[in-house]
Amino acid sequence: MTSTGTGLRRTLGVRDAVVVGLGSMIGAGVFSALGPAARAAGTGLLLGLAVAAAVAYCNAMSSARLAARYPASGGTYVYGRERLGPFWGYLAGWAFVVGKTASCAAMALTVGSYVWPGHEHVVAVAAVVVLTAVNYGGIQKSAWLTRVIVAVVLAVLAAVVVLCLASGRADAGRLDVGLPSGVGGVLQAAGLLFFAFAGYARIATLGEEVRDPARTIPRAIPLALGITLVVYVAVAVAALGVLGAGRLGHAAAPLADAVRAAGVPSLVPVVRAGAAVAALGSLLALILGVSRTTLAMARDRHLPAALAAVHPRFQVPHRAELAVGAVVAVLAATVDLRGAIGFSSFGVLAYYAVANASAWTLDPAPRARLVPAVGLLGCATLAFALPALSVATGAGVLAVGVAAYGVRRWWGGRNAA
Repeated sequence: MTSTGTGLRRTLGVRDAVVVGLGSMIGAGVFSALGPAARAAGTGLLLGLAVAAAVAYCNAMSSARLAARYPASGGTYVYGRERLGPFWGYLAGWAFVVGKTASCAAMALTVGSYVWPGHEHVVAVAAVVVLTAVNYGGIQKSAWLTRVIVAVVLAVLAAVVVLCLASGRADAGRLDVGLPSGVGGVLQAAGLLFFAFAGYARIATLGEEVRDPARTIPRAIPLALGITLVVYVAVAVAALGVLGAGRLGHAAAPLADAVRAAGVPSLVPVVRAGAAVAALGSLLALILGVSRTTLAMARDRHLPAALAAVHPRFQVPHRAELAVGAVVAVLAATVDLRGAIGFSSFGVLAYYAVANASAWTLDPAPRARLVPAVGLLGCATLAFALPALSVATGAGVLAVGVAAYGVRRWWGGRNAA
């Protein structure tokens, strides 16, 4: 099937789906998340990376199984609705849309801070407008642009790793794993690093645009996650080797500082350009994912029904994309959302908690339930290991969503009566 009257066109194969996932994960996070994570965990940074990867793996496996069973746009919003009931699907969709909309604005501002420091908001709004237009033109154009971005970012990261490790200034002693901040520091680092891993959900949210989803999605998600983990480990080892946990934890631009410490200051502008391109890739994939979840929620009347429209020519949810782009542009123009990364992580972890709970219901066999059980526990642990303000803000926003759902149900029941 290529399209239906109200459906989306299935054009993405395994390679394109993997590229979309890589564009979501190998983005701005690898350029910025290592610093805060090192500050939280110290020499336990690599342990935090391992914990984040383990939780991400469980979530990825649960998401892959669910996406193969329910190949429709919306991701965990659809899975929660089908497996646990309408409320849980709605809660997952609310957490995703609100948290990832904030992430979109943060990524746009990241682009601005690298491209034109001091004029971040202007560049951020321009980036949102351009990428929304790209998405409006069709999913294949978005996949093509994502492929270019991923290639550029991987080339920059490969240069950083090779130059740092071959510089003669890398010290293997700086890689000794310890727990200076205790287990809590490692878990907080894992929660911050999880933010950078979470992009594989984009593959699942594009389920209605993937060819042969029962085969493509379970292959694409683990492939994208595995490649990302290899890249992150290599970059973390290189940065720790030349900076050490202390300097890395206080670095405003960790990879730029790493190449400078490696004795290659001429590469710093290239790293800055790579960070801007990476943030653009993340922003592109985020707008894709949020608009598709918005489409699914609008189809079920949890959001305005007008947002469920699919463009007759481009076969994309054009009104949802324009609405998401407009909201993100307003936020990027008016608010500094760098501090919202913790809140976004909380929302993403809540989203995946629902995914794991949904996957738990697929098969009653104990072995089949092990992965979703570990994933659910991991999501809860990392969510509440985040900074207290992030936890309080995230819980408050989820509570607003729950209240809105209750009011809608009450109003609908009253009108029916």
